[in-house]
Amino acid sequence: MKAITLITNYFPPETGAASNRIAQLALGLQQRGYSVRVICPLPNYPKGRIFAGYRGKLMHTEHYEGIHVTRLYIFPSNSNQKFKRLFAMLSFSFSLGVYRFLHSGKFAQKIIIQSPPLILSASALFFFNRNKRKLILNVSDLWPSAGLELDALQKGRMYTLLERLERYIYKKAHLVLGQSKEIIARVLEVNPKQQTFLYRNLPQASRLNFDSDESDVEQPIKLVYAGLLGIAQGIVKLCKNIELGNHELHIYGAGAEQQALQDYLINSDKPIFYHGEVSRQLLLEKLGTFDLAIVPLTRAIYGSTPSKIYEMALGGLPMLYFAGGEGEQVVQDYQLGYVVEPGNFETLNRLLVDLKKDELKQMSEKIRESAAQHFNLDLQLDALVQLL
Repeated sequence: MKAITLITNYFPPETGAASNRIAQLALGLQQRGYSVRVICPLPNYPKGRIFAGYRGKLMHTEHYEGIHVTRLYIFPSNSNQKFKRLFAMLSFSFSLGVYRFLHSGKFAQKIIIQSPPLILSASALFFFNRNKRKLILNVSDLWPSAGLELDALQKGRMYTLLERLERYIYKKAHLVLGQSKEIIARVLEVNPKQQTFLYRNLPQASRLNFDSDESDVEQPIKLVYAGLLGIAQGIVKLCKNIELGNHELHIYGAGAEQQALQDYLINSDKPIFYHGEVSRQLLLEKLGTFDLAIVPLTRAIYGSTPSKIYEMALGGLPMLYFAGGEGEQVVQDYQLGYVVEPGNFETLNRLLVDLKKDELKQMSEKIRESAAQHFNLDLQLDALVQLL
């Protein structure tokens, strides 16, 4: 049987786009005849602490839907202090290096390495680049440039070091998978001879379960945000500036801004409802009760396309895309909803005034049809397997 190893910083039961992306990739390869092994840290994201049931362990092995998963020690942190987060990344890279030294034979001849974090991907490529293995780099965001755009990094020695790591990984990988056309363009800028493949973060449509809600068109329009409550998403700023009128905004998720969001809502009389973090299955069931999904970023980030646009589209949920970048073009090209420039709350609020519930319902089926045609994960996986 063909074998492949995935090295990633994120994997279920962790939540979020990165975890879902790698899980879908692993399951897709398994369904196409690969024996898949995942190497990842003990689950800790996004809370920044090891999940219950895994604490006190240096290593843990288990199975995820038939996939062998080896979880290695990490010193977890979701601190805003860059040195604490750096230490967390280094700790998992160290664990990976020790595990590779002790168990080299457990790694397949084909290895997919997730990036970012840059330190992990650079470490993995260094550990394995002399072993005659095929090393595939799966790039979901462009670092360090994305960190600079988010004000998480500043130009200086650290930034220069990360740029060198970025160039190193694009040159050492045998194949680079990029989540967006902008990522592919950056890789080829660094290494024009690199073999690349556009691998978007598409969900498995058969796993979506958006229950249709046939509520009266006279009821309030219900907007939903579901995802990470991070600095990049700017949910607290969104809540402070959005004017909902008779509409409602429902929020699901967890992250660095969770406490700030809860503190703001205590004293706010806006029709905004925070439901905390729920299981993925429950969330998919809940999404069908909403009329419009909002996808925000504080600013466009080159190379980054929020993966939730594909999931919402395949479920037939119109979206209000408030994030810019390549995702904006995707929403416009495939007529998935509305586009507003990130940070332009005046235009956003003007659009909300004109929303009609019956029009959103009419959009839903057209969006589902467009997504089924253009965002087919099975076809994408088939093409990837042919390349591998």
